[in-house]
Amino acid sequence: MSEKTIIKADVVIIGAGPGGMTAALYASRSNLKTIIIEKGAPGGELLNTADVENYPGFTKISGPELADNFYQSAMAFGAEHVYGDVESVTVDGLYKMVDTGSKVYQAPVVIVATGAYNRKLGVPGEEQLSGQGVSFCAVCDGFFFRNRELVVIGGGDSAVEEGTYLTQFADKVTIIHRRDELRAQQILQDRAFANPKVDFLWDTVVESINGENAVESVTVRNVKTDAVSEFPAGGAFIYVGILPNSEIVADLNVTTPDGWIKTNDFMETEVPGLFAIGDVRLKHLRQVATAVGDGSIAGQRAYDYLQTLDPELLK
Repeated sequence: MSEKTIIKADVVIIGAGPGGMTAALYASRSNLKTIIIEKGAPGGELLNTADVENYPGFTKISGPELADNFYQSAMAFGAEHVYGDVESVTVDGLYKMVDTGSKVYQAPVVIVATGAYNRKLGVPGEEQLSGQGVSFCAVCDGFFFRNRELVVIGGGDSAVEEGTYLTQFADKVTIIHRRDELRAQQILQDRAFANPKVDFLWDTVVESINGENAVESVTVRNVKTDAVSEFPAGGAFIYVGILPNSEIVADLNVTTPDGWIKTNDFMETEVPGLFAIGDVRLKHLRQVATAVGDGSIAGQRAYDYLQTLDPELLK
């Protein structure tokens, strides 16, 4: 087996979503040799978002257009963008080694911006109607569902909190849960139970999401009686879990038991020189604006961290 090519940099950023591209902008503006690695097109979840209406400076902009704007800014000060699928991140003294299979990127600073993904139901109609009434983000899409009757699928904190949030737009929100009680925090449950626009369908699972070009109904099954019925809905918001893309740092002891990367307010993990930003980080709100904030902090903090190191040790 041939030896892998070693490529050196000051900062390696894994992931070219809004956070990663912002970090690249800040790091490269500080005259650091910056490489951003992405296995797909730059933009992250923006590429799957039709319109963005909650990012400052734009009343409305398409997700792909905003992604391109981020990319142009990220590259403006000399950052290098490479394609690669990162397999692991290891630590070798002051250096972090980012392995993409054929190449290893070596840098004293690595910023993990790998994002997260929504757990899917895996039922018919879910993929086909994604963006056409199926959503995984009430904050992102709730405004588009004014005066409709919606279903929210799930029973945890996100389902209950986002379901309550949707009532400011929807005429009615029905939370569908496979059990006969919620798993959400009690304060969130209390708010939902007190909201006259929120209803509940207990002991029920969704078998399919139905509609031609938009969500029209969901087929549901009662898990106790096996009775199947069709429930009208003008939109379906799915909250059955969100999972971090953090496997590449699983061996570095920087994650929670659920896989979220723990950081301080400077985006630093417990491994010096290893940062995490955006949706993969343990945080409350996962939005473009918060990812950009994370990225700007990490990009600047990378420069600060490098100034503390003895140049002789990096030779």
